[in-house]
Amino acid sequence: MSTDPRSDPHGVADASTLTRTVDPATARHLHHLLATEQRRGRLPSVAAGIVRDGALAWSGAIGTLDGRAGGEVADADTQYRMGSITKTFVAVAVMRLRDAGRLDLLDRFEDHVPGSQLGGATIAQLLSHGAGVQAETNGPWWERTPGADWDELAGSPVGQRFRAGRRFHYTNVGFAALGQLVARAHGADWFDVIRRDLLDPLGMTRTTTRPSGKAAQGLAVHPFADVLLPEPEHDAGAMAPAGQLWTTVDDLARWAAFAGGDTAEVLSADTLTEMYEPHTINDSPGQPWTTAHGLGWQVWNVDGTRYAGHGGSMPGFLAGLRVEVESGDGVVVLTNSTSGMGAIAPELLTAYVEREPRTPEPWHAAGDPAVLELVGTWHWGPSVSTARVVGEHLVLGEPGQARGSRFAPTGRDEGVGLDGYYTGEPLRVVRSADGAPSHLDLASFRFTRTPYDPAADVPGGVHDGGWR
Repeated sequence: MSTDPRSDPHGVADASTLTRTVDPATARHLHHLLATEQRRGRLPSVAAGIVRDGALAWSGAIGTLDGRAGGEVADADTQYRMGSITKTFVAVAVMRLRDAGRLDLLDRFEDHVPGSQLGGATIAQLLSHGAGVQAETNGPWWERTPGADWDELAGSPVGQRFRAGRRFHYTNVGFAALGQLVARAHGADWFDVIRRDLLDPLGMTRTTTRPSGKAAQGLAVHPFADVLLPEPEHDAGAMAPAGQLWTTVDDLARWAAFAGGDTAEVLSADTLTEMYEPHTINDSPGQPWTTAHGLGWQVWNVDGTRYAGHGGSMPGFLAGLRVEVESGDGVVVLTNSTSGMGAIAPELLTAYVEREPRTPEPWHAAGDPAVLELVGTWHWGPSVSTARVVGEHLVLGEPGQARGSRFAPTGRDEGVGLDGYYTGEPLRVVRSADGAPSHLDLASFRFTRTPYDPAADVPGGVHDGGWR
């Protein structure tokens, strides 16, 4: 299986040569899905990769860089424009400033970059597309024309379409503003900051602002004929942080590993988790919502499974990155076509996970017998909850149902809620004079061993007549 895929005049890479750790049958299936999508969508070329455990587990590519038979074949080192996935890099740079104490997410943008008409929009609102800022520039189609600097963009002027905080309104201009914030905070070009603080530490040497080395030509495919039109490419100026970056499957797979939790200390795990919390819902009337925006990342809730990532679109290119938040499994897809690519990214990831399920870790008895005094039945008034210990967490009820939550220990007989209604709320074990647990004090509520136990100091007291 040493055939060089570039030798195929039809631009079809042999999937087996691109497989690292997946079963050959899985590799063939993924390759078939990718080839079917390339044919169905009439994509000049498409390249994809699957990430597991922080590494590229499989990659494949179909088609040629110019969309013609006999042309140079795409591979995992071919550069494509990632479009709006660029925004996730800018967002991480902003959060690094927050973690360093350089700004607060509730700061107004104006406090850091004065002179625009973006109103009192906060940094958090800009990151989550909740600032009400206009979607595009006031000038010609910015994605197809050379861009101006920030002063010209801000003075055009750009402003708000909606009251900040009212609703989701996707904004490329908002991320141009955040790119300017990053640049001013560091006294350097926004991309120089991204390269120094993110790309270099992660080994992403093939991610650039302009095409470099082997790169695909951006193309439009005629909707009614099999003919192509080259799309323009340029420096977007102040709008570059909204969608300028070029990358490869190999490089973007490293960013997917980052998104899956392998941050290499570039960002704390807690901050990455915070970025995935939904802030604004992408709501369409009459349709159930499945997509929201966190702090710079798109998040999806599909049948109870949470995903994070981002899509990308620029003239001549489409891109996608998606990771399953709990497992870290992810997928990246890049194509050099203005339109035509369907939902191949989630389709590839689903197929991979179904065919290559993770083997559960063996169970071992590792609990502390001391926790037995807290497990069992507790009562909030007449309501019944069951407490158990899973790992280091006390679990009260069923997380995701009613007010069920896990609690992480913060000290002796103290914890903090991790889920649902009790997220961030304090839990305290109150003991009687003999040292045995008397009751749980949870966010001022009393949980007692028997319903309304009069010996547990229930707020408001218990009727003297007792139950009758």
